[in-house]
Amino acid sequence: MYAALLRGINVGGGRKVPMAELRTLLTGLGHGDVGTYLQSGQAVFSSAHGDEGSLAAEIARAVEEHFGFGVDVIVRDHAYLKAIAEACPYPAADLEPRQLHVTYYSAPVSPERFTEIDRAAYLPEEFSLGDRALYLYAPNGLGRSKLAEHLSKPRINKGIVATTRNWNTVVKLVELTGA
Repeated sequence: MYAALLRGINVGGGRKVPMAELRTLLTGLGHGDVGTYLQSGQAVFSSAHGDEGSLAAEIARAVEEHFGFGVDVIVRDHAYLKAIAEACPYPAADLEPRQLHVTYYSAPVSPERFTEIDRAAYLPEEFSLGDRALYLYAPNGLGRSKLAEHLSKPRINKGIVATTRNWNTVVKLVELTGA
């Protein structure tokens, strides 16, 4: 099973992608066991063709053709999602889900992308890198996080797709893709 993470849809009133239409679209592409989670761009599905990269490109093309706007898509399989959840360097069980986030990247990211960040200046907020992922601990939530704002700057994410999910969604995607 796979999860498709669509970046920047159904937020702020624009780029609307109704989940029922997304499920129909994915089924029309030949994928099975299609489901969605919340309204913020998560779909799960099984597929007999393609790899993560080709599936992401296929879904992005289909969304653009159907809805009329481009969307960045990252596709990850169950094993990857589970490994990311298990490798969390923060005590997820002791934190509120709004305090912990994972940014999924379309490609590996090197620590050099983040050398300009004065980590001490953002404490108690912290981040750690994982496999094509970044874990963000933001005790006051993402909306108030100065570190999250800095991490989202185009110069840090240049040339890659990045999309962030809260810990509840991280855990739910592991569950949904493991079914």
